[in-house]
Amino acid sequence: MKNEHIFASRSIFNHFMNMTMKYDRNVPYNHLPELPPKKEFLDTEVLLAWGIASRKLAELNKNVLRIPNPNMLVNTITLREAKTSAEIENIFTTDDELYRALTVDEEEEKMNPTTKEVLTYREALWEGYRKIQENSGINEEVMIAIFQRIKSTSLGFRPPQSQTVIRRGNSEFRSGEVVYTPPRGEGIIQAKVENLLQFMNDENGIDSLLKMAVAHYQFEAIHPFVDGNGRTGRILNLLYLVNQQLLSHPVLYLSKYIIQNKADYYQLLAGVTQRGAWKDWMLYMMKAVEQTASHTNFLVDQILSQKEATLTYAKSKLKWYTQELNDHIFAQPYIRQHKIGQILDVSSRTTLVKYAQQLNDLGILSTRRDGKEVFYVNDELLNILLD
Repeated sequence: MKNEHIFASRSIFNHFMNMTMKYDRNVPYNHLPELPPKKEFLDTEVLLAWGIASRKLAELNKNVLRIPNPNMLVNTITLREAKTSAEIENIFTTDDELYRALTVDEEEEKMNPTTKEVLTYREALWEGYRKIQENSGINEEVMIAIFQRIKSTSLGFRPPQSQTVIRRGNSEFRSGEVVYTPPRGEGIIQAKVENLLQFMNDENGIDSLLKMAVAHYQFEAIHPFVDGNGRTGRILNLLYLVNQQLLSHPVLYLSKYIIQNKADYYQLLAGVTQRGAWKDWMLYMMKAVEQTASHTNFLVDQILSQKEATLTYAKSKLKWYTQELNDHIFAQPYIRQHKIGQILDVSSRTTLVKYAQQLNDLGILSTRRDGKEVFYVNDELLNILLD
């Protein structure tokens, strides 16, 4: 009888704990489980998806290393990542505004605020890239530096008393309704971030690509900053793959897949929180890597092929055309006349007008005007990027 009583008491206690620990979207998720996940999710289906994604990622890395100066080309692709990542957060700018903004100094022309925010994402990506080289990995300093650059702030993690909640967007059914309340309280965010970083950096028998997917959920669930968590988290994905030597440069265009499958993205994040549905989330992320790596590979192939064709054609027609100029017009689609002069070391306005006209006549660049401003556009590159 005594043992039966103890057993019954434990059952009641466990039932009570299950009831009290049940997820409530209006209550801070302070019992967010630590990593690694306790629930087994590495079944045959997940491992098969991981194998395909890993192979596609390796192919992309090999392709990027074909580029003589990867940073020049990476800038082009990361700009697409920056624009699409911002769109996930409902921050929109046109391609024309974005590429034009790259050709001017902030002091020279007042930038559209949304365009500036998109460009800041790209700056944050490169800031993080530099930081992981300096720190030999991702740590709290790197995480905060990315957020600070994205939001142009000196703030760090959310304060303990923060009332941050995640609500449905204005375009959604039951807009404004709370869908998630992240952890908060004295020392809680700090402790959960430390656990996340330990998981990411320790040897724990989990492959790095799988760890990236797990870590992305955990970062979004912790929601350590008052704003900019989505963009910060997506940058951390890329930097982690670089840090783990799965990519040489942060060139994976992951936000394209997420925005094309945005509803699934948020639903599957919620599934892990509410039901511990890790398998579905892992399959989603492996599919995202597979398709994104394939698409980015296609972009790299197309850009390199067109870049070589343009160089061969231009040099056959223009004695003054150089490899350096060709590299620049394939690093970003828009260029100004004075930049052509800087690259070619030509200061004569008459000569520059002549060169620009020749490039236009040969179809290498086209001319676009906005009031008094004149831009020269690499339409071949733009068409590839907008595909």
